[in-house]
Amino acid sequence: MNDIELGTVQEKFADIVWENEPISSGELVKICERELNWKKPTTYTVLRKLCEKGLLKNSGGAVTTLISRENFYAAKSKQVVEESFNGSLPAFIAAFISHGKLSDGEIDEIQGMIDTFRKGV
Repeated sequence: MNDIELGTVQEKFADIVWENEPISSGELVKICERELNWKKPTTYTVLRKLCEKGLLKNSGGAVTTLISRENFYAAKSKQVVEESFNGSLPAFIAAFISHGKLSDGEIDEIQGMIDTFRKGV
């Protein structure tokens, strides 16, 4: 995946598409009007830009994504770790938990992920 940079508004737009795909461009306009208070030209402008970036596809009036939400956010998370923490996941986690307490459930969930990773599943 190429490094696709999205602003906050573009991410909200992409989330709408991910939640509703495949979606007709007309229906997308209606949702964006309702949820983002956008006019039709704004929706089509953002749609065009995200198609140019390689995230979305608009073919025959049907809008779909070319990159899954999971893959997009995984790549974005990896980019944050690489750029802000010199690629150190432990440094990222230390920074993340230093400003707040993890619940027992969160600790158990993270430990479960680590255990699964160690087992190679």
